[in-house]
Amino acid sequence: MLKQIITSASALCLLLSSQVFAGGMAKDDIVDTAVKAGSFETLVAAVQAAGLVETLKGDGPFTVFAPTDEAFAALPAGTVENLLKPENKDQLVAVLTYHVIPGKVMAADIAGKKMEVATVQGSTLMVDATNGVMIDQAKVVTADIKTSNGVIHVIDAVILP
Repeated sequence: MLKQIITSASALCLLLSSQVFAGGMAKDDIVDTAVKAGSFETLVAAVQAAGLVETLKGDGPFTVFAPTDEAFAALPAGTVENLLKPENKDQLVAVLTYHVIPGKVMAADIAGKKMEVATVQGSTLMVDATNGVMIDQAKVVTADIKTSNGVIHVIDAVILP
């Protein structure tokens, strides 16, 4: 009986946590959602170093294409460390804001389309949603993680302006 209760409680916890990432309950902002996910430690550190935490905790809405820790690890050796240096803050801000577009864009909004979208950084990204979703050369691996101030789409590579 105890085993059944523990199994049921575990299943409920898993269901509730999956609801957060599937967009069921969006109580956390973009930064808090990224922190809690546990797979964006490098991105969160970069956002902190760039001084963008308060911005990404703001009202938004924002759409963030969030590279995983593995995506950052795939960059040439020393790239992340170099970007995190205080003297490279402007370059870091440019890279990070290239991953953000204003507004809340869900996968259904772009399904089957190819388009260019303006980033917060000022450049444009190429979005191809005709066969899966590609953002420049990065593949969206998880879409539509709703937050209180926008949406996160997880990508498998760091995109550069």
